[in-house]
Amino acid sequence: MAEPNEFNAAIITEFRANGGKVGGQFAGAPLLLLTTTGAKSGRQITTPLMYAHDGERMIVFASKAGAPENPAWFHNLLAHPVVKLEVGDETFEANAAPVSGSERDRLYNEQAARFPGFADYQAKTSRKIPVVALERAR
Repeated sequence: MAEPNEFNAAIITEFRANGGKVGGQFAGAPLLLLTTTGAKSGRQITTPLMYAHDGERMIVFASKAGAPENPAWFHNLLAHPVVKLEVGDETFEANAAPVSGSERDRLYNEQAARFPGFADYQAKTSRKIPVVALERAR
């Protein structure tokens, strides 16, 4: 497994030790752990992400805090759309698919209304931040 950066590693450790709950800047935020397969390396890489529910789906946002490029996890799931999710104390496989058009806009705008930082992220970058739906594998 690829080593996450120090910041993410601390969140991942806290998440797993506390049944999906973390403190600090993410206290009370809906957080999941997304494990993707590296597009080039083939290694398993885990990333903590905020998410939203949309019916049965979990929705994640490739914001990278408004950076000019998409995060590595987004490129990885495009190459390998079967991912592992950890939500609370549950772990399961899911299928990842980007959403587009008016559905993407609705989901992003709802997230930005709940967490205004997401509006700031979009304002900071010229790229349209990708939105990804995660559906539990059956």
